[in-house]
Amino acid sequence: MTVILQAVREVQIPLLAAMLLGACAAKLAQVMRAGGLSEAFGPTALFPVNVRRPVAIGICMIEFSLGVGLILTAGGIGGTFPAEAFRAATCLFFIVATCALVELRATRPDVGCGCFGEASTAPVSLRTMARSALLAVAAFATVSLGPIGLPPVKASAYAELLGILAAELLIIGVLSPEIGEGLTRLGYSAPCELQIVPSGRTLAALHRSRQWRRHSALITSSVPADIWRELCWRYVVYPASYESRAADLVFAVFLKYRRPAIRAALVDAATGQPVPWPERQARSRLLRRTAPAPLTRLAAGIATNPSTPVRADLPVSTDV
Repeated sequence: MTVILQAVREVQIPLLAAMLLGACAAKLAQVMRAGGLSEAFGPTALFPVNVRRPVAIGICMIEFSLGVGLILTAGGIGGTFPAEAFRAATCLFFIVATCALVELRATRPDVGCGCFGEASTAPVSLRTMARSALLAVAAFATVSLGPIGLPPVKASAYAELLGILAAELLIIGVLSPEIGEGLTRLGYSAPCELQIVPSGRTLAALHRSRQWRRHSALITSSVPADIWRELCWRYVVYPASYESRAADLVFAVFLKYRRPAIRAALVDAATGQPVPWPERQARSRLLRRTAPAPLTRLAAGIATNPSTPVRADLPVSTDV
């Protein structure tokens, strides 16, 4: 029985480190995807608005530091004191997190815990609080554990550790509402009209595209003149120059995270009429494609005379 309890305590170190580093990575992924961390990020909603973002950054840094510290001191590096300090700090962190979740559920029942970034948007429930409390107990059980050594070279010893780890992961999975949300997202895809794609991601996809490499020589400014969205498309307009006269180079980027479809059109800045591409670009295309519906509406919308019909031979480049 003592051997089993010892194994249970030893399994907690990698498990706690994985939870902390996973939570930090999920928040970092949210920052990279959305271009910033929401100010109403989990328990930070309990703080004044002007300090929510620093508190959110502090939480990420604490999770990363504790996760790395647990791993580095697991084998006794630096002596007993650093290991016990990181484990006690981890226990304190989860105790504070549990208290914050209790308060958040009482004052802001509409806000998710934010434990794993965008995956933790469901309102705080008893399961969420129970998971945090369980991790606090697990961290407390490791404080006086001492250095963790390798298990004996026996198949039974490894099977025992894997069985304990699988059982605890199953318990954590039952207490994690993120599992259900993840399964729901796998089976559901929001319509493109409702998808939220940051403008920065659209510009990054545009600058990596073949369309940008093909037409960027015509652009006269590195800053877009206008950006707007219509349903599933985001339109980006750059000032351009064509045959010594001002023009607008218009890109239409489909709102999709990976390999978005991109269209391009050249429009005269004075008249708003589409103009043909430069001769060297026209020669490189053996077939001229007609304009897709969204770009045809775009050309009609930016014309100075709305009654002017849209030409069927609007020069368009396509990049999927």
